[in-house]
Amino acid sequence: MLDRGNLSRRGFMTRSVAALTAAGLPGWYSHEFFGAASGAQEKQPGANGKLNIGVIGVGPRPRRSNDLYNAARKFKHVNFTAVCDVDGRHLESAVKQYKGDGYAVKGYKDFRELVTSKDVDAVIVAVPDHWHAIIAIAAMKAGKDVYCEKPLTLTVEEALAMKKVTAETKRVLQTGSQQRCEMAGRFRLATELVRAGRVGKIQTLECRIGSNPTSGPIKAVDPPKELDWDMWLGPTPKVPFRLDGKKTNCHYEFRWWYDYSGGKMTDWGAHHIDIAQWMLNMDGSGPVSVESVDAAKPYDGGDGYNCHATFKVRHTYANGVKMEVSHGAGSTVKGLVDTNGNPRKGDLTGGENGVLVVGDSGTLFVSRGLLLASDKAIFAPIKEADMPKLYPSRPSDHMKNFLDCVASRATPICGVEVGAGSVIVCHIGTIALRTEKKLKWDPKAYKFDDDEANKMLSRKRRGDWKLG
Repeated sequence: MLDRGNLSRRGFMTRSVAALTAAGLPGWYSHEFFGAASGAQEKQPGANGKLNIGVIGVGPRPRRSNDLYNAARKFKHVNFTAVCDVDGRHLESAVKQYKGDGYAVKGYKDFRELVTSKDVDAVIVAVPDHWHAIIAIAAMKAGKDVYCEKPLTLTVEEALAMKKVTAETKRVLQTGSQQRCEMAGRFRLATELVRAGRVGKIQTLECRIGSNPTSGPIKAVDPPKELDWDMWLGPTPKVPFRLDGKKTNCHYEFRWWYDYSGGKMTDWGAHHIDIAQWMLNMDGSGPVSVESVDAAKPYDGGDGYNCHATFKVRHTYANGVKMEVSHGAGSTVKGLVDTNGNPRKGDLTGGENGVLVVGDSGTLFVSRGLLLASDKAIFAPIKEADMPKLYPSRPSDHMKNFLDCVASRATPICGVEVGAGSVIVCHIGTIALRTEKKLKWDPKAYKFDDDEANKMLSRKRRGDWKLG
């Protein structure tokens, strides 16, 4: 008798592998990626098999916090018990949403009450960047495991504090740099190919991360009555709430203010610089110098977006490799092919978002939708003996990797050494931009050769807000 279950599974696998191949992965890698994804077993933590999660920074829909919520609730052992936001509109909406999905959540306006709740085992931190370290550290000290959105911190000092507290508390911390797991495995495959020597010795990398929006003056207005503006500002200076159309110094748009974030350098840079660090096998370390090559003068009126609209920063590593991070001022590359050897239609322009790797024997480009190289042979199967050991397993779901590590107490694929190391490289790039200098950097001592630059490794925090 035919086993219809096996036939259905075989058909599903065939269709899944075909879909991955059609998405631009080599056939051999599509089998490996699908096998890792389908073979992974869900781990059940706790005596009752439930993991109670609180979400801090629920925001309006759609928001990244909602993506993380949906990513976690796919797993039957996940139970949401709490949500927190300083904007009452967002909090009310989230409580209604989560309860509608069957979770008996409690709403909080102060994260300190949530992280100390006995009804919470782990937290998802999806607040603006200037709050990441303070909240994640408080949660770990309260005994909670943490999934923290990227960029992991606002400053180098905060990154070092995160490493220290994670080690002291022995909590599981996952940085939300999902490109290491997801995007059909493109970034992982690209990293394996580079680390296997397929492009030869790396000479340069280009991280193309997009330009920063500009605004000019944004008028000061009264904050919405539902928003606790003083709490939203937290450790940052007391300033007026600003709003003009969609431009503001608050929700989402905070990214374009150096007061609360690092612009595209820590937005997309936290993704692509992280991959470049992975390719270079430099997790937990970094370059030995950084310089601002070119940048547009930022708006300095104090009442509008102040991140550099366009920029190019060059990081140089001890082995001579240079990594350029720009808004899109990269190299134009001709003659690239996809994984099947089909020529790309048109040149790869210098503004295309992604990571370009140039070696002494080949070139490779990867983005969330593309995987290209100078020769089809670069995509040939990697022998098991030559396969770089990037991580003990092949996680294909970033949230699941976190949940599995909560159960096993293993280190996630983007643990604190990875998340802190990559964001430090982002931060020193921003400091080079803002000082307009070429700076020597000690990746072990975490210091520049310049007093002005060293002062920017940390920031004064308003009020009683401290790192733990």
